[in-house]
Amino acid sequence: MRRGISPDVWTAIGVIAAALGCGALVMGWWLLAFILLAARLGGANLDGAVARARGVSRPFGFVLNEIGDRVSDLFIMAGLVGLALRTGSSTTTVYLTLVSLAAATLPTFISLAAAGAGAARLNGGPFGKTERCLAAVVAAALPQYLAMIAWVIIVGSAVTACVRLARTAAALAGRTGPALADTMAPPPPQDITRIGRSVPEDEAAPGAQS
Repeated sequence: MRRGISPDVWTAIGVIAAALGCGALVMGWWLLAFILLAARLGGANLDGAVARARGVSRPFGFVLNEIGDRVSDLFIMAGLVGLALRTGSSTTTVYLTLVSLAAATLPTFISLAAAGAGAARLNGGPFGKTERCLAAVVAAALPQYLAMIAWVIIVGSAVTACVRLARTAAALAGRTGPALADTMAPPPPQDITRIGRSVPEDEAAPGAQS
């Protein structure tokens, strides 16, 4: 921070570490994967912390941070798919790793939707990115349990998504009016705004009046 390292550099470090970690996971090099995924988590946490500490936070930085996190997550989960293929796992196990890849995105979808509605952008568990990284390292060390670990990721991600959805519903309870994201959207066309409204007599279609 004292040397003026941009927060975006930490985002990039996290993504690069995740990409290298993906290769380590595929090869089953669990110790290297552990080190690289720790660096991935460090980069993901430092970018926002550095931006706030230096007072250089900006909206587009939030966008870059989220993109970096999502790409890193995809690298990690893709590493499990590659591990299943390299070790000759059953077709069922390969499919489970693919489902776990999709399931891992659910908590973030909930969090970003909540932020768009005006609620806090939720992070953490019970099964967040830290737990996913740990599960991936365990899978690399014990590939014979890959199917079981994929189920843990699927169920854990689904539970986390439900927890975040419940917290979002509680935070937004009682609020009325448009969501935060809707207030920033361009106004709808005039003909759309008239849907569901009664038409004044002077605007009625010709021949509609007797």
